[in-house]
Amino acid sequence: MTHFTQAPGLRWGLFGAARIARALIPAIRESGGTVEIVGVRDPASEHARDFAAEWNTPRIGTYQEVVEAELDAVYNPLPNDLHWPWSAAAMRAGKHVLTEKPLSLNAKEAQQFAQVALETGRVSLEAFAYRFQPHVTRIREIVRSGELGELRSLQGSYGFFMSNPSDFRWLPDRGGGALYDVGCYPVNFMRLLLGEPGSVAAQARWTDQGVDLGISGVMNYPDLNGGGALASISCAFDWQGTPRLALYGTAGSLEMEQPFESSNHQPLTLRVTVGEQTREETFAPSNGYTLMVSHFQRAARGEEALLYPPEDAVKQARVLDALFASARGGQRVTLAAEL
Repeated sequence: MTHFTQAPGLRWGLFGAARIARALIPAIRESGGTVEIVGVRDPASEHARDFAAEWNTPRIGTYQEVVEAELDAVYNPLPNDLHWPWSAAAMRAGKHVLTEKPLSLNAKEAQQFAQVALETGRVSLEAFAYRFQPHVTRIREIVRSGELGELRSLQGSYGFFMSNPSDFRWLPDRGGGALYDVGCYPVNFMRLLLGEPGSVAAQARWTDQGVDLGISGVMNYPDLNGGGALASISCAFDWQGTPRLALYGTAGSLEMEQPFESSNHQPLTLRVTVGEQTREETFAPSNGYTLMVSHFQRAARGEEALLYPPEDAVKQARVLDALFASARGGQRVTLAAEL
């Protein structure tokens, strides 16, 4: 079991009763916080009543009631197109906001998030819970140590078969598509390891509605000395397979299954090979949601700096924008060196 320092509890509101909210409620409570109100489109619906009964939430109201309630923080797991309007409304009403990934539909919206956070003094965090898992910290340590030499090739894949035809992720105006939903994870991990790419190139398979059913891309990290690295990502809604990460350097390699896992109930193992020697490192079950919420609460209380400030979400959105632009335009897209 992973241990963490418990933060003073916050009073939380939730936008929506989505499946992912079921992971956050225990994390909030385990971190010392309390869920005060859940906002849904129809508070009188059977779904709302069942959710309240299952999770023993004191109040069920509308999204606007969450914004107006006396709360410290709000979690927003709504469909992607509703992240910006409702998270911004909550920040302007004095709440710290944890917004499910992707934070926004584009870099312009992400920059607006950062501006509102600055103007209001509220904490805004994009909810990539996997980043708080111990295996992620360890992989970053291995890369920084130089044990693998200079990284030359990175590969990350994440896909699943989505069979529900009514899911909002099939709709372009709701921010649907594989890159927003699962491809954002390997993109984010590559950025954790290497920073911001110089350019990207991508190709996609599109549905008739214009949503990316599957997309593969390459993030180029050039080196003035002729080295550099290529980081490839692949994601889809129509294939089965175990999410994977593979890193290949001038001195060794690292491979791992389920690297984007936010809450693992089974041990996770990474494999490092250097020369003729291969070792495995195993990580006990851990809950990244609880670790993330605990950190968020400490940051909201001013006890520690936010590990991933709004500017990081802007950079993430810029890479997603560039991958989409390349897939639609059929050419490489260069990213500016600075925001």
